[in-house]
Amino acid sequence: MGESIESYFRYEDDPDLPGWKRWELTRPGLFNQFIGPIHVRPDDGMVRVRMMPRSEHGNLRGDIHGGALMGFLDLALFAAARGFGIITAGPAATVEMSTQFIGGAALDRPVEAHIELLRETGRFLFLRGLVDQDGETVASFSALIRKPSQPR
Repeated sequence: MGESIESYFRYEDDPDLPGWKRWELTRPGLFNQFIGPIHVRPDDGMVRVRMMPRSEHGNLRGDIHGGALMGFLDLALFAAARGFGIITAGPAATVEMSTQFIGGAALDRPVEAHIELLRETGRFLFLRGLVDQDGETVASFSALIRKPSQPR
């Protein structure tokens, strides 16, 4: 018998960041590991999701590449769903995401997505949020994700 999908994820207190959970995919060789571990913290009706960029996330200007930021946001949606207590693991999918880049983000400091759950239906989560670095907004986004199908 194979491993359960839940065994592919780690969601636990991070001793290096008190009050934060470390959310990461443990199965090697998948895209999630390019972004790296991300951190999750429910906070007053929303969920904060944090990434520490690395040099391979950079562009020619020395900022975080827009594609790396969008990759982080895509993962942050599911980390936030975990933080909201809705999705623990499974074959969920991003159906749509709209992103507006407002400013650059440096590679040497964390970026945070502040994610709000607008609505949950039987199959979907409607989410939106802002990304900031050091209190400055660098992007806004809205997204629709499909929850994993229920086992039959």
